[in-house]
Amino acid sequence: MSKDILPFRIDIPRSDLDDLHDRLARTRWPRQLPGEGWSRGVPVDHLRELAEYWRGGYDWRAWEARLNAFPQFTTEIDGLDIHFLHARSEVPGALPLVLTHGWPNSFVEFTDFVGPLTERGFHVVAPSVPGFGFSAPPPTTGWSVTRVAGVWAELMRRLGYERYGTVGGDLGAYVSPEVAVVDPARVVGVYVEGGLGFPTEADVPEMTPDELAGYELMKQWSTGGVDHHALLRAAPQTFCYGWDDSPVAQLAWLAEKFHQFNVHTSRDLFLTNATVYWLTGTSGTSSWPMYETTDFGWPTGQDVVPTGVYVGPPGIRRLADRTNRIIHWPETNPGRGHFPAMEVPDALAADIRSFFDKALAYAAEHADAGTTAR
Repeated sequence: MSKDILPFRIDIPRSDLDDLHDRLARTRWPRQLPGEGWSRGVPVDHLRELAEYWRGGYDWRAWEARLNAFPQFTTEIDGLDIHFLHARSEVPGALPLVLTHGWPNSFVEFTDFVGPLTERGFHVVAPSVPGFGFSAPPPTTGWSVTRVAGVWAELMRRLGYERYGTVGGDLGAYVSPEVAVVDPARVVGVYVEGGLGFPTEADVPEMTPDELAGYELMKQWSTGGVDHHALLRAAPQTFCYGWDDSPVAQLAWLAEKFHQFNVHTSRDLFLTNATVYWLTGTSGTSSWPMYETTDFGWPTGQDVVPTGVYVGPPGIRRLADRTNRIIHWPETNPGRGHFPAMEVPDALAADIRSFFDKALAYAAEHADAGTTAR
């Protein structure tokens, strides 16, 4: 296995863009079904306007240049070519962070986020999860978030980082804690954007009225719209024929999920993520986290190193404490969308700085005490 780290640059052929625009122009649009707003899925008028802008107003070359402004690389780990951004901070003593993006997102999630992090004293490593964007897809079944965590740990070792932190939300809220589990000697802290301490029916008898109200809202969010976990467990191959052949089918799928997830971002950034999915043909290959599972479960975190979150509620702190060493649990941070790196990148970066200051102090304190116990 090669351990070389090779420079990478996005350079999409003009023919691929022409093909995208041609397919958009020839879309066979359906009738609008009865029902108000988004009650039957993505409204035709909304998607048609978005697709027309994608074809005639959105400038991929400008966004390609913006993405290429980040140093990008590939390296082979565990038999896969892994794509990653690697932006170093000029702040002395900067702490390396490995960021894990969510689903159905990509490294594009961090476009507006890398700068605020490097300015606050972090070196940023942002890999594309296998099967997403420019990282190779797993060729066999059997991949797991733990296996991805092992790839991330090897990547950080290959980059020469002796200690680092992990950050992630959505899929990243599963992967990031596992990095600490597989590499506990080098990870100083785990920061998740939300999702810890989510209750189950078994917790209901001991919940307060406020907690029950939050639980009901959480259930409405998690059960509303399309159950992508069930769909992608059952038949991802069936649906990716449409996603990989029709850009509007793929666009509708992403629009549906971003709407359900309450994602607040610009139209252009959303379309950049959609364009990466289209050009790399990864709508199907990115579904492995779902089809490799038997049922859905909220992330539980880890109890190896300290944990911080960006937004605690509707998660419940005392439930998160059962499986995590929580030292940072704010309840008033701005932004309530599913991908805060796209919505409030500056606020998220500032809160990450606050957490890792605590995590580094915690590590120093317990190193002096000769223990990592609670």
